[in-house]
Parts: sequence; C-alpha cells; structure tokens
Amino acid sequence: MRNAALTLGIIAGVIGMIVGFFSYGYTEAVNRFGEVEGLAEQLDNVGLIRTVSILGPLLAIAGGAMAKARALWGGLLLLISAGAMFYAFGFNVFTMFPIAFAGLGGLMALAAGRPDEPKSHF
Repeated sequence: MRNAALTLGIIAGVIGMIVGFFSYGYTEAVNRFGEVEGLAEQLDNVGLIRTVSILGPLLAIAGGAMAKARALWGGLLLLISAGAMFYAFGFNVFTMFPIAFAGLGGLMALAAGRPDEPKSHF
C-alpha cells in the first residue's frame, strides 16, 4: 500500500502542477492585461489560488515521497493537498484526478500502518 500511495502522490503532484501552472498564469495574465468582460475576469481570491497552485502539488509530491518511510506524515500531507486543491479549485474535469489520486494515496498511506514484518510460518 505504501508503494501505491507513493505512486498516486507523485502522479497527483504532476497533474496538480499542470493545473497550478494554468491557474497561476491565468491570474497573472488578467492582472497584467486587464479584464475582458464575459471572457477573462479576475477570480475572487487570487492569493488563495496562487498559494494552492504552488503548495498543493508540492505537498502531494512530498507526501507521496514520504509514504514509504513515514506513512502517517505522507498520508497527512496527501490529504492536506487534496483538501487544499478541492477548496481552492473546486471539483471539475481538470482537478478530479489530482484530488482523487492525492486523497486515495493519503488514505492508503494511513491504512498501511506499520511496515510489513517478515514472520516465519511455524
């Protein structure tokens, strides 16, 4: 389960980076070039979007990388990442995979508990 959490966390982070690039870029483009009514209007909370655009994927990749050695910490980081992306970006066609992968990876890391211990069958 730890390997699955690692893989899901890294995939969630990479996809989340793509969403973050476009979200951060959109807010910067509207700031620089101005609003176009009905086409490009500034978002309500630019600071939140920009912060989660950077921290959401970062937490997902870090949580996935930690999942093998420290399952509890990795799982918590993955769940925080999923919650932050859901809060900032909402659940839509572009965010469903990073949110779902980070959330599932977080649950799997938490469920992994202690690492497997080799036991004799006798």
